[in-house]
Amino acid sequence: MSTLVIASQLDEDFNQVIRQRLALTHPGTEVLEVPAGVPSDLPATASVLLARPINVRGYLAPDTPPPGWPYGLKWVQVVSSGIDFYPRWLFDGPVVSTSRGSAAENIAEFALAAIFAAAKRLPDIWVHDAQWNFTALTPLKGSTLGILGFGAIGRSLATKAHALGINVLALRQSQTPFEIEGVEAARDIHELFSRADHLVLAAPLTEATRHIVDSTVLASAKPGLHLINIARGGLLDQEALLAALDSGLIGLASLDVTEPEPLPDGHPFYTHPGVRLSPHTSAISSNIRYEIADSFLANLERFLAGLAPENLANVQRGY
Repeated sequence: MSTLVIASQLDEDFNQVIRQRLALTHPGTEVLEVPAGVPSDLPATASVLLARPINVRGYLAPDTPPPGWPYGLKWVQVVSSGIDFYPRWLFDGPVVSTSRGSAAENIAEFALAAIFAAAKRLPDIWVHDAQWNFTALTPLKGSTLGILGFGAIGRSLATKAHALGINVLALRQSQTPFEIEGVEAARDIHELFSRADHLVLAAPLTEATRHIVDSTVLASAKPGLHLINIARGGLLDQEALLAALDSGLIGLASLDVTEPEPLPDGHPFYTHPGVRLSPHTSAISSNIRYEIADSFLANLERFLAGLAPENLANVQRGY
């Protein structure tokens, strides 16, 4: 039996976790480190590629694959949930699966932390001298959380919010019933924005969802809405958001993602008092190497058993 060879674009500490686990289940498997970016000149013996995002930080992959693609690959797993970080040709060769759901809990916790920070005015209420001024803080119980997109992140967030007594209103692209108790379906995106106190964007970025949150949608917002984007910057018309913030229609925007990433020096989001900006970090945890290993190795077992991997990439859906 030939040796299984996995080409990995991950860092050494990630690869080491995978090697240690494979040593227990599939001894002799090789995990080879290959450069990040467009996969090229892969060893002919490699049948599996574990791929990092390619189209990031201003880089765009060529529209055509490198010579020899897909080499000897039979399966590709990307370490992100969305597939907009990769060139289209990556999905025209071997079967491609995503790591959808592997970071859902981390991202849901981050979104919930942003909601708490806004409602409890953190860190603004910290005191640094003897001038103590008491401030009435906003309760979360009884407030309404809107969720645009209802995949693994939306489900995790809805469960956590419901346990806190927060009303949950959600909108998804399919007509599939919500799997979480207590989630109400919004009729459309305008109702979602008009009723939410806090609203989380958790939808994939596709041609259909690019700038889905535009000036018309923002005009529907409940005055003072707290908008949270933990999905993709391209979902949001950033110029329209700035106008809505300046007018006071949107009270606060907590943005973990932007377009582009990073934003150029001098961008208004860096200094706007109504924006809380973080560097696309909501999915990253101290356990991320283990979470990625869990997702990949579960699919590896399916691959070795001749089964289709879970979370097959779908270009139309965007994940």
